[in-house]
Amino acid sequence: MILYHGSNQEIIKPNVEFSKRYLDFGRGFYLTSYQEQSEKWALRKAARLGGKPTINVYELPEDFTSYKVCSFETENELWLDFVCNCRKGELTYQQYDLVMGRVADDDVFKTIDMYFKDLWTKEKVLEELRYYQENNQFCLINQQMIESELVFLKSYTV
Repeated sequence: MILYHGSNQEIIKPNVEFSKRYLDFGRGFYLTSYQEQSEKWALRKAARLGGKPTINVYELPEDFTSYKVCSFETENELWLDFVCNCRKGELTYQQYDLVMGRVADDDVFKTIDMYFKDLWTKEKVLEELRYYQENNQFCLINQQMIESELVFLKSYTV
């Protein structure tokens, strides 16, 4: 499958060590199958940090049978708990090589924050999340998986 990573630079050899810890699926290298989504991320990152908004394009085989994978098909209680735990710095994600699911971007996280603050129930948050734009993310947590499976194809600037 073809995946995209929006950045402010070309990344031929991704390294999870450069990732922040308090992200949706923990520390890892994040990709998406949505080209437009990666372009928005690249523009945002370049505006914040400088550099050129760059889309890195990779190929990842779809056979994950030899890896520990966590896949969230939709936002549900398990997804919400997982994202909240990772955003709090818990290391639950470390039991996986790859985590896949929806993005808790700034708009989504405003909704999740209502749950964090005990203002909304899980059910209310999950109901509200149905209205957000379709997106996804693939978080490669295992550096060995990145090195052996992820193939850099090209990069381009937006």
